[in-house]
Amino acid sequence: MSGEKQPFLRDQLSQAVTAARGGWEVLRHKGSSQIQFWFIALAVGIAAGFAALFFRKGIDWLQSTIYGVEDPRMLHSFAEGLPWFLILVAPIVGGLIVGLILHWFTPDGRVRAVADVIEGAALADGRVEQKAGIASALASLITLSSGGSTGREGPVVHLAGVVSSRVSDWIKADGITGRDLLGCAVAAAVSASFNAPIAGALFALEVVLRHFAVHAFAPIVIASVAGTVINRLEFGDMTEFHLGTDSALEFYVELPAFMLLGLLAGGIAAVFMRGVFWAEDLGNGIQRRTGLPRWLRPAIAGAFLGALAIAFPHIIGVGYETTSAALTGELLLHEAIVFAILKVIAVGITIGGRMGGGVFSPSLMIGALTGLAFGMIATGIFPDVSGSETLYALAGMGAVAAAVLGAPISTTLIVFELTGDWQTGLAVMVSVSLSTAVASRMVDRSFFLTQLERRNIHLAAGPQAYLLGMFRVAKVMRPLDHDRTGESEALLTLVDQGIYLEMNATLERAMPVFERTGLDIIPVVTLAPGDAPPALEGALYQVDALKAYNRALAATAAEEHS
Repeated sequence: MSGEKQPFLRDQLSQAVTAARGGWEVLRHKGSSQIQFWFIALAVGIAAGFAALFFRKGIDWLQSTIYGVEDPRMLHSFAEGLPWFLILVAPIVGGLIVGLILHWFTPDGRVRAVADVIEGAALADGRVEQKAGIASALASLITLSSGGSTGREGPVVHLAGVVSSRVSDWIKADGITGRDLLGCAVAAAVSASFNAPIAGALFALEVVLRHFAVHAFAPIVIASVAGTVINRLEFGDMTEFHLGTDSALEFYVELPAFMLLGLLAGGIAAVFMRGVFWAEDLGNGIQRRTGLPRWLRPAIAGAFLGALAIAFPHIIGVGYETTSAALTGELLLHEAIVFAILKVIAVGITIGGRMGGGVFSPSLMIGALTGLAFGMIATGIFPDVSGSETLYALAGMGAVAAAVLGAPISTTLIVFELTGDWQTGLAVMVSVSLSTAVASRMVDRSFFLTQLERRNIHLAAGPQAYLLGMFRVAKVMRPLDHDRTGESEALLTLVDQGIYLEMNATLERAMPVFERTGLDIIPVVTLAPGDAPPALEGALYQVDALKAYNRALAATAAEEHS
């Protein structure tokens, strides 16, 4: 009798193992459509939320240690009473430490941020660089604590990407599952940073994944809620900013003014983005011409920041105190204008000097100051038909930030969640829509996509533009021993004419060659050292390239509409 039970038990155990393996394979390849995946999304959300919380608390602790301020949110006003040499030296020392960290732990001395996460979602199956990402987070933490003039969302988003990448590697997730995990981590990190669960989820969908597929919505929302809970357990249910008491839109006749503000904000956002890119190019040019060591570049940028902060300490750090002052109307007209200009310069120095940090918080500050200045002028010219000037500050804050991020939906919502004011949506939406339309025509849709375009990564135009760059010729070509490869002599003749492709070239380079030459087959070679002729390895058929491209387009469309 026992002998009969043993085969039965073995069969049951074998079936259970097979079922478990099958379930694991489904989870790896179709994770977001499985309820089990939601538990992984929750765990990733909790981990990313705590990473964002520790990053924020680390900045507060370091700022308190360096400057001696009890409340880091009041750092700017506190710094006015500090010795000038402390304000000057802090960003120099911080920049030197940042430079050494990036020199040792990154291949190019560049800080990773949101643009790299977008690239990872599109081109790397939802993975980001992990070693360089951790180094970038540490560098940005030091930068923001020692006088750098950027925001914390960029490093936090990439740090969340590091968390999701580790999990994706552990479960060997495919592209769709890896991207969904990345979206979960980003949503949780943004929510934990700003106490904004709705905006956190939509930021992950709109900015990082760049689609609103239904299959990704549930796990991303779960992770976003987890990040928000972590924030509220530490800070309570509090908004980041408090508005003045009079912020209601009382006269619809004001809507044209908010349309004008949107146009102005779009132009300001474009100037801000172009200014940062110009500063980066200037820094690269100076470094190249002078032979400046890359580890010293952030320290020199820190010296410029320190000198500027002696007279204008409001440029130090994230800038929430100045943003709050703009939203409550506590600044004069000339202060709002001067502070906005100086913030643009300070952000350009920080990012151009490769010190790290993000651009979202600075764009909020610049937008609030722009809106306040516009509101003061508008209400001064038309006092009888104007509401509060602080409402213009709120609309300007959303308008500039939306144009910089290229994310009108999530930015509109994050402005509401940061301020707790949902009654003025009409004014904010009008300004945001126009600012985004204006700025997107002056750059490649957003700050992040323009950064990638400057690296020859063409994501702004959509999958039809960047998918060709994902395929190496070596993976699509037919080797010489393939029974359908063209005659070797004909291929060698083309090589002698200079018509060939290298093994490591991409289809993005190959397709123009097909179109220019009118050929259906192009030889693929390996370049030999010296004057030796290229070695023929095989041939790339146009039909094979088009098939690979079509399959990639179909897979992308299926993912975005599932």
